[in-house]
Formats: sequence, structure tokens, C-alpha cells
Amino acid sequence: MLVERRGLSALLFRAAATGAHHLLRLRWWVTRPRTQGVSALPVTPEGKVILVRHSYVSGWYIPGGGRRADEDPREAALRELREEIGMTSHGRVHAIGEFEHRPHHKRDTMAFFVVEDVVCSARLSIEIEAIGAFSPDALPDGVSPRSVARIKLWREGA
Repeated sequence: MLVERRGLSALLFRAAATGAHHLLRLRWWVTRPRTQGVSALPVTPEGKVILVRHSYVSGWYIPGGGRRADEDPREAALRELREEIGMTSHGRVHAIGEFEHRPHHKRDTMAFFVVEDVVCSARLSIEIEAIGAFSPDALPDGVSPRSVARIKLWREGA
């Protein structure tokens, strides 16, 4: 499975989204916000991992995003999968752990989950320009280093 937006309109939208993201990064450089987020590695019944490509940054990533302070991390991860890949059903959800990182000058705490037996009806959005399911042994070029590390963590049985 690979669903992606193409053509001139996709290029123009990517340019606008990238510019907006650069402005946000400048804001974060000034404010240094503390944020909470989630990422969830969706694994299909066939053992493939589903990755997304955002409209505002290059590369493939594990789906994820922010969460409200009062939102349960597990529920936030499932919400992100519904929003980003069109998840329609899933099996077991494994909490792997929390990681601190500082993307673009934010101070972020990221809860990481693995979600098994994910079935989705891939749909693109303003934020997501491509969705693909890949064998963990044959990931596409351009997978983010953090995503590669999380996939490795899952494969090693964390």
C-alpha cells in the first residue's frame, strides 16, 4: 500500500506548508515550549509497518502528534492513528515507554506505542501527503533516524 499526493498542487502546498513550519520553528526558538506528544507504530496483520510523509517536512515518519495535558497517552496515540492513516480497527496496544527529545527547540516528552493488527482506509489530509505500508526489512529511503530507532526497538522485543 502506498497512497500519495502528486502534481503541481502538491508541490505548491508543500512549499506553503514548509514555510509555515519554518515560522513555527522560529516561534519555538523564542518561546522554548514544553510539549507532550505521542507516536504509535502501526503494524498490519501481515507484519508491515505503516509510515507517513508530512506535507511540511521531508522523509517518512511513524505517525504521531501532540496531546492535551488531560488526554490519556494511549487514547491520544489511537486518535492520531485515526486522523493520520485512517485507522478503522486494531488489535493489542503496547506501551513501550516515554522519551525526552528537543525537536526544533521544543522540550518534548513523547510516549511511544506499538499498535498491532492495524487496518486502515488510507486518506490524505492537509498534514499527510503520503501513507505507505512497508516491510521492516525493506524500509523506503528517507525514513527519519528516530523512526528507524523506534522500529528497531520494536523488532528487538521492547
